[in-house]
Amino acid sequence: MNKKMIFATLGKITVSEAGLMLLPLLVSLIYGEWTVALSFLAAIALALVVGFSLYFSCRTKNKLIFAKEGFIIVAGAWLIMSAIGAIPFVLSGDIPSYIDAFFETVSGFTTTGASALTDVESLSRGALFWRSFTHWVGGMGVLVFIMALLPSFSDRSIHIMRAEMPGPIVGKIVPRARQTARILYVIYFVMTVAEVILLLFGDMPLFDSVVHAFGTAGTGGFGIKSDSIASYSPYLQWVITVFMFLFGVNFNIYYLMLLKKFKSVFKSGELWAYVGIAAVATVAICINILPTFNNFWDALRASAFQVSSIITTTGFSTVDFDVWPTFSKVILAALMFTGACAGSTGGGFKVTRLVILFKSIKQELKRMIHPRSVRAIKFEGKVVDQTTLNGVGIYLGIYMMCLVAVIIAISFEPFDFETSFSAALSCFNNIGPGFSAVGPMASYAEYTGFSKIILSFAMLFGRLEIYPLLIALTPSTWTKK
Repeated sequence: MNKKMIFATLGKITVSEAGLMLLPLLVSLIYGEWTVALSFLAAIALALVVGFSLYFSCRTKNKLIFAKEGFIIVAGAWLIMSAIGAIPFVLSGDIPSYIDAFFETVSGFTTTGASALTDVESLSRGALFWRSFTHWVGGMGVLVFIMALLPSFSDRSIHIMRAEMPGPIVGKIVPRARQTARILYVIYFVMTVAEVILLLFGDMPLFDSVVHAFGTAGTGGFGIKSDSIASYSPYLQWVITVFMFLFGVNFNIYYLMLLKKFKSVFKSGELWAYVGIAAVATVAICINILPTFNNFWDALRASAFQVSSIITTTGFSTVDFDVWPTFSKVILAALMFTGACAGSTGGGFKVTRLVILFKSIKQELKRMIHPRSVRAIKFEGKVVDQTTLNGVGIYLGIYMMCLVAVIIAISFEPFDFETSFSAALSCFNNIGPGFSAVGPMASYAEYTGFSKIILSFAMLFGRLEIYPLLIALTPSTWTKK
C-alpha cells in the first residue's frame, strides 16, 4: 500500500479545504461579523499547517493510486474535512459544543441535513453560508470537486471517484478522470445558478437564494429558518421541488442530453423507475392527506414537495409530515430507503440497486418454476454480470446489518422506537428529518454526545456507501502489504 501517497494526498485535500473556507470568510466580512471572520481565519491557518505538514513530509515519486488507496483517501478526507470544518462553528460561538459542531459539519458534507440546533435563525450569516456550502461541495463529492480544480491528480484517480460517487456502477464519462470530474461540476454549477435565478424571480433574497440552491443541489436540506421552506411562497416551493427532483437524476443523463443522445435518455430504465416511484408516491399521499388541506392544489404541492425531498434525501420540509396519516408516513419511510438514482447527489439504497434487486427476485422465481431456463438480467439495455448481481445482494446485507447496529447503539436514549428507528434510517440514508422526536419540525439536539458521534459515523457510512470507511477502519488494511 502506498501510504506516503495517501497522506500526501490528504495533505493537498486539507489545504484545499482552507481555500473553500475563504468564501464564508468573505461572507462574514461583508456582513461585518468580525468574530466569525476571525474564527474562519484561525481554521484556515490550522488547515494550512496540517495540510502542508502532511504533504511535504510524505511526498513521493510513486504516485500510483489503486482501489485500496482510493478507499482510504476518501474515508480519511471526509473525516479530516469534517473535523476541521467544525472548528469555525466552535470558535465563533455559533455552536459552542465541538461534538455538536462535528455532527453539524458531517451532516453538511454528507448532505444529510440532520441538525443538532434548536434555533438555526440565531446563527451568523457566515456560519449559515458555511453550513449550506458544505452541502454543495459534498453533493457531487468532496474529492470530485477537488479533482476538478487541481491539476496534480493522476488519471488513476478514477479509483477515488469510484470510492466516493454514490451508486453501484461508476465509470468515466470521458477517458480522463479529471475531465470527467470537470464535466460533472460544470453541469452541477449551471443547474445551481439556474435555480438561484429562478428563486430570485420569486423575490427570495439573494443570500436565501444562494444557500437554498446549495442545499437543493447537494440534496442536503439545511435551511436558514426554523420552519425550513414553509414560510416561502408556493412558487418558491415549486421551484425547489422541481430542482430537488432534478438533482436526484443520474448526471450521466444530463451529459447524454448535451450530446443530444435523447434515445439513450428515454431508454433509461433507472430514470423511468425513479419518475414512476415519485409519481405514484405523490398521487397516493396527495389523496391520503387531501381531507386535511383546504384544496387539492395545496395537498398536491405538499405531497410533491415532501416526496421529492425524501426520495432525493434532501430533507427540506414545508409541513410537519409527522402529523400526516400513517399511510403517508409509511410511504415516506419507504422512500427514505429507496433513495435517488446512482450518480446523482442523492443518498439512500439507490433506485439502480432496487431495480436490479427486483429483477433478480423475478429471475429466481422463474428459475424455480423452470429450472432449466437460462435468462440473463438486463439493465439499461446491457446484461448485468454476476459480479454486479452479487455486489447488490452483499451490499443489501451489509446495509441492513449496519442499520441495525446503529439502531441498537442509540437505543439507550430515552426515545420511542419510532424515533430511534427513523433517526438511524434518516442519518444512514442522508435524509435529515425522521419521525416523532426527530421529525421535520424538531432536531437531534436532545441526543447525547455519544449518540451524535454514532449518528455522525452513520452519515459518513451512508454517504460513502459503507466500503471506504469499513476498509479504512479494518486493521488488516494497514498491516498487509
